[in-house]
Amino acid sequence: MQAQVNAIRRLSDYEGIVDPEILDEAARLGKRLQGLTVTHINSTRQGGGVAELLSSLIPLFNDLGLKTSWQVIEGPSEFFKVTKMFHNALQGLPAHVTSEMFELYRRVTQENARRLDLSADVVFVHDYQPLALVEQRAKDSIWIWRCHVDLSRSIPKVWLSRPEKSVWEMLSPYVEQYEGAIFSMAEFAQNLPIPQHIIPPAIDPLSEKNCALSSEEIERVLCQLGIPRDRKVFLQVSRFDRFKDPVGVIQAYQIFKRRTRLLQKTCLVLAGGGADDDPEGAEVLAEVRARAARDPDIFILERPPTSHHEINALQRGADIVLQKSIREGFGLVVAEALWKKKPVVASAAGGIKLQILDGLTGLLANSVEELADRLEYLLEHPKVGERLGQTGYKHVKQNFLIPRQLRDYLRVLADRLT
Repeated sequence: MQAQVNAIRRLSDYEGIVDPEILDEAARLGKRLQGLTVTHINSTRQGGGVAELLSSLIPLFNDLGLKTSWQVIEGPSEFFKVTKMFHNALQGLPAHVTSEMFELYRRVTQENARRLDLSADVVFVHDYQPLALVEQRAKDSIWIWRCHVDLSRSIPKVWLSRPEKSVWEMLSPYVEQYEGAIFSMAEFAQNLPIPQHIIPPAIDPLSEKNCALSSEEIERVLCQLGIPRDRKVFLQVSRFDRFKDPVGVIQAYQIFKRRTRLLQKTCLVLAGGGADDDPEGAEVLAEVRARAARDPDIFILERPPTSHHEINALQRGADIVLQKSIREGFGLVVAEALWKKKPVVASAAGGIKLQILDGLTGLLANSVEELADRLEYLLEHPKVGERLGQTGYKHVKQNFLIPRQLRDYLRVLADRLT
């Protein structure tokens, strides 16, 4: 199914925001590739970072003269339960995928192949849900797999292990049929016989989620959402997903409250929702609500995936932003908070480490106790928080804005076609 994208946007709109050398190189590469037909395929049109990235990237591809479309696979709920199991297994959870599950995956893939237009010169397939479409590729087209999940081999000190071997062994033969693979950081690269490229994701500074808001508008939204304005606000924005560890955030906040010597009142806000391809969100949200039920200082906000304006206001109105992921492909919400000059405390998971340089652009915490420590430290040292916010903003401006990601994709295409 064809997906909708953001309002028409041009590369020139980012002049004065993004390094002109990046804009110039992207424009030159676009001129070389003009007329190329490109299709991006993923598993959801709303919810999650991939959909956000595509809604901003595709207008820029088209602005440069590449005829670019975005298509979304469909399937029954059982299919997305299986692919969620793939997701969990690839990020370290034990999983047992039966032959019946894998057959369902293949059957739904074939049904999508009949429905989708796979005739483009270049096809970017995002993540594992549409991965097997490569078997139905058109002759002479170039297919590139874009992996957004954390495939690192490091072993966290929790209930995770290395990527589940049996699931990767099932999926890697599909990956090997592509002309190339893109990962968010070098740690995620695998032993593959195809070229591998490292391209970190990026945020769109002109999107509804990241554009500037007046202080009056921020106050209006926060009051509308019921967030107390006489307290310091700690915020985590993410899907209600176990890999985002919202229960761990609650534990850290409650440790902080029990031992803090500060007189300042605080509250914790957990804001997020689900995605079309994530069947576990409701279950995790129920666990979070149960854990927070007796704490009047914790606010759980379930928001639809289109709540970009509200999330923008929440991030700008927060005093400290948290991201306690256990595994993380990148974590766009971290870059979003840094762009808004907020002090961020996050776990040293996956792509977060590209964004949070400990003590320079934010603070890292490796346990609930350390997270509580960092919250207390930042409240006691507000000037440190201001400095972290400023350097974090500069780090994002230099490295993690959408034209840079566009340029990197165009470099991959130019390398393949010349």
